[in-house]
Amino acid sequence: MTISGANCAIVVAAVFWVVSLLGGSRALRVGLALLALGAFVVLVTPEPSVIRASVMAALAMLTLLLGRPSAGLAMLSLAVCGLLVADPWLAATPGFALSAAATGALLVLSRPLMRGLGQWMPQPLALALSVPLAAQVVCGPIVALFSDQQSIVGVAANLLAAPAAPVATVIGLLACLAAPAPLLADLFAAAAWLPAAWIQTTATVSASLPGATVGVVAGPLSAAVVAVLSIAATLVLVRPRSVLLKRSAAVVVIVALAIAAGRALLAGPLAAMRTPQAWSIAMCDVGQGDAVLIRSQGRTALVDTGPDPTALQKCLAATGTTRIDLLVITHFDLDHVGAAGTLEGRVGTVLHGPPAEAQDEQTLQRLASAGATLVPAAAGTHGRLGDAVWGVLWPEHASAAYPPGNDASAVIEIGGGGVPRMLMLGDLSAAPQRALLARGIGRYPVVKVSHHGSGDQEPALYAAVGARVALIGVGEGNDYGHPRDDTLRILQATGTRVLRTDHHGLVLLGQDDGRIAIWAENHGRE
Repeated sequence: MTISGANCAIVVAAVFWVVSLLGGSRALRVGLALLALGAFVVLVTPEPSVIRASVMAALAMLTLLLGRPSAGLAMLSLAVCGLLVADPWLAATPGFALSAAATGALLVLSRPLMRGLGQWMPQPLALALSVPLAAQVVCGPIVALFSDQQSIVGVAANLLAAPAAPVATVIGLLACLAAPAPLLADLFAAAAWLPAAWIQTTATVSASLPGATVGVVAGPLSAAVVAVLSIAATLVLVRPRSVLLKRSAAVVVIVALAIAAGRALLAGPLAAMRTPQAWSIAMCDVGQGDAVLIRSQGRTALVDTGPDPTALQKCLAATGTTRIDLLVITHFDLDHVGAAGTLEGRVGTVLHGPPAEAQDEQTLQRLASAGATLVPAAAGTHGRLGDAVWGVLWPEHASAAYPPGNDASAVIEIGGGGVPRMLMLGDLSAAPQRALLARGIGRYPVVKVSHHGSGDQEPALYAAVGARVALIGVGEGNDYGHPRDDTLRILQATGTRVLRTDHHGLVLLGQDDGRIAIWAENHGRE
């Protein structure tokens, strides 16, 4: 949110310092700083936040040249108004709004927050926390207008990443300036890797923490709620003189924390208490992707992982799943294997379709290094999961007819041991579905529909399967139009009941005296 302004300040300060060491006059320092600033903007490309920061820095240089005290808020106002007059379309860019708001927050809120925090902690720590916290509370409502997530760990992440920013900026700039001398440029670039890697690692690790983000519905209502919470949190920290304001803010914060704690308990330790325990098949709601859990006699299999580690972990918590005895990776598209990394060290056997790229092999090797046994999936491969029996129907071993990918997805059948007989079709298109049908296909009470209900299906296959229940893993409002109306009509024609995660959320199936018992997280949308 503020890194562009920080970078501009670092570049300007560095030029000032060097010219001062060489005995340059104030006018020369300002002139060379402006020249360096312009070159820096060209180098990093003039994005909205960079333009705002560079104009701010240029105005600061002008006030310094004129010998007048710097007025940050006035300069920000002048910069924003001038830029919007020159280019009104900047008003519609989130980057510009966030950058201007973050700068204003630093100018207006950082000192009051520092004083408030200083009552509970050492002053240096209060100063360090006040800067990212001021930016967070002001930018949060703006982020809620267009993003469906709010960061909970943003302040801590910014605090950890901030010390590396000036080091990466200065060394990276030196690498650019040393471009005519390749060896020297490579040396600087290699040195800049360490602080840059620190920033990147801080971002990825903090974002992957459980509960690092909170899902919201982007729009004005979410922005209003976040704004109320931000104002309340700020008032609690700065301690206004008004007793009414203090108490009102405290009540809002306490209620918000109570709701957050309740949600955390329900999504964590108490998650399994919200769902029935007598299930044998669970279709996880992982967005636009597949993740199916199967359980028999205390043994658990997971067929694909979906794209989102957080969504998968939520499903595992809700179903009380801690160990995966058999992980099936039907193929290596992101929507089927994206969350595999979160299972490292928790998997016994990995049954996988043919890998296509080096990245696919790396995914398998990471799982193997964490203790999993790798087994290639090919027609005829079979085994047991508790009292249930599973088998691979597709692809043929070492077949060149269908390259790795959707049409070479591992097709799995499983049944027995309390598990309704089930067929999982991966992402097969109509052509391999016809080839599978030609080899002979039995009847299955449950079918996992191929490719999230895409339109590329073979109706005769579903007629032959004759399923009573069809499961479709699909993300709400996805860009692919899945599931297609034609596919839904095919299933309707066979008398199959369709359960889709975008409407029903988590879906659990069990077996009760030969009947299939169904529980859906969302009951209202059939």
